[in-house]
Amino acid sequence: MDTALDRPDPRAILRGGLPDRYLIPDDIAEIFEVPKETVYQWRKKRTGPPGFRIGKHLRYDPADVRAYVIQRKAADAAA
Repeated sequence: MDTALDRPDPRAILRGGLPDRYLIPDDIAEIFEVPKETVYQWRKKRTGPPGFRIGKHLRYDPADVRAYVIQRKAADAAA
């Protein structure tokens, strides 16, 4: 018998395994296995995944992070 517990969460497939919440700089550092300072440097230089501010807090949309990774993979494949 096929139950909901037997099937993967379709949201997880769409998210590509990323959490269903906005990410913080610590999350980005962990995902990419870089120091948190690198994440802040990427933001300053506008070279990493796009983030946005909620008041004084920096957040990242998981969909934007996924799009960034896809873009980087395509750029590497084209090089």
